[in-house]
Amino acid sequence: MDLVLDAIMKRFIRRGRLDIRYPDGIIRGYGPADAEPRGGLWIRNASAVRGAILNPGLLIPEAYMDGSIVPMGGSLFEMFDVLMLNAEVASHPGLQLASKIRKIRRAWSQFNPAPRAQRNVAHHYDLNGRLYSLFLDRDRQYSCAYFPTGAESLEDAQEAKKHHIAAKLKLDRPGLRVLDIGSGWGGLALTLARDYGAIVTGITLSSEQLAESRARAQAEGLDGRARFELADYRTVRQQYDRIVSVGMFEHVGIVHYDRFFAQIRDCLAPDGVALLHSIGRSDGPGATNAWVDKYIFPGGYAPALSETLASIEQAGLWVTDIEILRLHYARTIACWRRRFAANRDVIASLYDERFCRMFELYLVGSELAFRRQGQMNFQIQLSRDMEAVPLTRDYMIDAERRMRQGSSEPVLQQA
Repeated sequence: MDLVLDAIMKRFIRRGRLDIRYPDGIIRGYGPADAEPRGGLWIRNASAVRGAILNPGLLIPEAYMDGSIVPMGGSLFEMFDVLMLNAEVASHPGLQLASKIRKIRRAWSQFNPAPRAQRNVAHHYDLNGRLYSLFLDRDRQYSCAYFPTGAESLEDAQEAKKHHIAAKLKLDRPGLRVLDIGSGWGGLALTLARDYGAIVTGITLSSEQLAESRARAQAEGLDGRARFELADYRTVRQQYDRIVSVGMFEHVGIVHYDRFFAQIRDCLAPDGVALLHSIGRSDGPGATNAWVDKYIFPGGYAPALSETLASIEQAGLWVTDIEILRLHYARTIACWRRRFAANRDVIASLYDERFCRMFELYLVGSELAFRRQGQMNFQIQLSRDMEAVPLTRDYMIDAERRMRQGSSEPVLQQA
């Protein structure tokens, strides 16, 4: 089996340099000796060799979790940097077959009716609440931050993200009713209530997030303006002046996109504005990595814009603005990785070594997906009425500038 993998790797490694130590102790190198990036791995047993041949997208990460594959002569990031870079430019028969199977099965794997959606959310978001406080920012923003200059701290970039979104929501007067779909630990909803005078309803499927959000609202004296509910987006019946959804669309599932945007349309006031913030893919429709689907985000999928826009058109909504955030999430996750590493011993005490390896790999793979594999974030502004927002984007820039200058007064604009 070693020779089979050797033959595959000779064709697979087209960029960079990868050294592999096989179970018999022999080290073989792939790619020019001086090529960059470079990494190495030690495959400790025959089972891991078979996995690297048959289904590397699932079984190499599993082997790392179990200690059957470990980095050699470098870090986990360097090892997966070479592997993920080459997955974009070279063929591997195991990867190709697994990709075809995932595409065939993706309608089923993303079938997320309400009960299954809640189980999927609980799998990741109902972990020990202390875990997230150990690597996220103080506000527990668990989505792409916004780095206007690239020099911001994680805290500053997450704060900037919230105000960037608020500017696109056109919160030009206090008292606007806002629905936050997938409200997380409440940070965005509390910001909109506190800084913009909005009346916010946040909905989540995570009981851990719900409890934390309610406690935060009460502690800040905002429970009269920011209310949180355990609810599925499909159950909402009220209309709102503004609707926002950040980092939740990835959990909807492609078979539910038409329903999701029809719900946005029905719940948005005739002159309302909605903002969708989601991870996306720049290379067209695909399928979720099998390891990510199994261990991290069951039922999850980062869509292409072409898939998203088709359902928006079906719902009859206006797309009034689109922004692509390219490397912002790579910077965000790099911050999370450093904080996770700094608190690794504490996290290991909450779970175990295998969990730490799993989560480290999730963070490494996620960052590299944005650096090497065309993942990005998009923000889509939507309305039912083409005149719901001004003719130019100046109102967004003005609103953000006012917040940076410390003014909480809304920027009034005529549509």
